Amino acid sequence: MTPLRQRMIREMQLRQFSKRTIESYVDAVLGLANHFHRSPEQLALEEVRSYLHHLLVERQLAQGTCNLRAAAITFLYREVLGQTAFHLRGVRRKHTGKLPEVYSREELARLFQAAGNLQHRVFLMTTYAAGLRLAEVRHLRPVHIHSERMLIRVEQGKGQKDRYTLLSPQLLQELRAYWREYRPGEWLFPNQKRNGPILRGTAQHIFYNVKRRAGLQRGHGIHTLRHCFATHLLEAGVDLRTIQLLLGHKNLQTTSLYLHVTEKKLTHLQSPFDLLRLPKPEDVPPPPPSTPPEQAPPQR
Repeated sequence: MTPLRQRMIREMQLRQFSKRTIESYVDAVLGLANHFHRSPEQLALEEVRSYLHHLLVERQLAQGTCNLRAAAITFLYREVLGQTAFHLRGVRRKHTGKLPEVYSREELARLFQAAGNLQHRVFLMTTYAAGLRLAEVRHLRPVHIHSERMLIRVEQGKGQKDRYTLLSPQLLQELRAYWREYRPGEWLFPNQKRNGPILRGTAQHIFYNVKRRAGLQRGHGIHTLRHCFATHLLEAGVDLRTIQLLLGHKNLQTTSLYLHVTEKKLTHLQSPFDLLRLPKPEDVPPPPPSTPPEQAPPQR
């Protein structure tokens, strides 16, 4: 670990950042350093801006992902390197209000069937079936699977809060088959060295590869599966308050915005046009034949 990374972690720990925020910020700065193959201490402001432009335009990462990386980089330069005048000038942008894209149940079945092996399939299934964020599913441990109560315990989720979410009986069967074959150990989904959780980049790579094999065009990253979980619950008639608790949202307004108008509700709505009492097309008399206009008298 480089001295700069140690200093950054220390500053975040002093501010009581969560472990996952620290991990995300460190990964963001590491991505910046790897892009230029130089320490961030050696980079100019315009180089940092060109990196974020690369993420937005060339890699087309989600706006939220770019905002997080911009926040991490700003923290590094201001709070760690002491460059208080460091400002990215309008790189960060508020949420646009764009609705999330959601897969149908048939598309989800295609996605899971397209997984190359049992580990990848169960990883994606768990993300969807429990409505987990990527950081939450990555940090699951076998002890978090409460089969007696049919619940999954999420420890230190967003906002450093614990919660419980659903454990599907069908998912439990998949998890048991996965356990018998892989014996994952401390982490339910470990990295290749089995000394920590699966890497964020590896998880996203799994999703995009499986999505491509399934022939699915929509969906931006593995977070799409969380959108599907929430939307499908709403379509099944589950109330927003319960969905809020399962998702770990701080307030109900977030859940209301997050759960856009579902397909089921749209298909059952009646257009106001259908309420008009209009004559049927066959009952409408044809228009009278057109007559040429009277010729106007010549002007004198």
